[in-house]
Amino acid sequence: MSRIRRVHDPALLDTLASLPQERFSGEVFRVTPMNKDPTAFSNNGGRWAPEPSGAAAVQILYTSLEKEGALAEVVSYLLLQNPTPTKPLCLHRLRVTTSKTLRIIRAEFASLGIEEPRYEERNYGRTQEIGAAVSFLECDGLIAPSARWPCDNLMIYGDNHSLDETLEPIDSEVINWFDWAREKGLHS
Repeated sequence: MSRIRRVHDPALLDTLASLPQERFSGEVFRVTPMNKDPTAFSNNGGRWAPEPSGAAAVQILYTSLEKEGALAEVVSYLLLQNPTPTKPLCLHRLRVTTSKTLRIIRAEFASLGIEEPRYEERNYGRTQEIGAAVSFLECDGLIAPSARWPCDNLMIYGDNHSLDETLEPIDSEVINWFDWAREKGLHS
């Protein structure tokens, strides 16, 4: 089976390539359903990776630099479902290193074609293009603002994350996400 090649916007590639790359080493948080491997990459798309249909799949692992950020991202999705799921979730703390990570701050949104006022919406077209370009540039990480909590998220690109880098669970806890959402004012 041949892999579909994605065509990237040359101006976007130039802009991203001009950003400084950094090494990341630290702890991050990830929320998963119970009994799911917290280090398993996904190719289902999302804000920073294109949907797999019609384009090359991008292996990605969504994490947050803060516990509440990881919870807020998943809870915002669960609250859209009908019926609303009620099963508890598992919050994992991971130790992670990356070697070539880009950091995008809100002040750079306009130059990247991201509409700041619409960032919280689930219209991911431009951010998916950026994520695909980040992966194409062989970066193994992207740090960007969370759309759901005042913190940064770290997205790890699996095809570029070296086996020499760290990606290991530290601990996990079961979370009643529905109670957490009520406590934080995200659900009445």
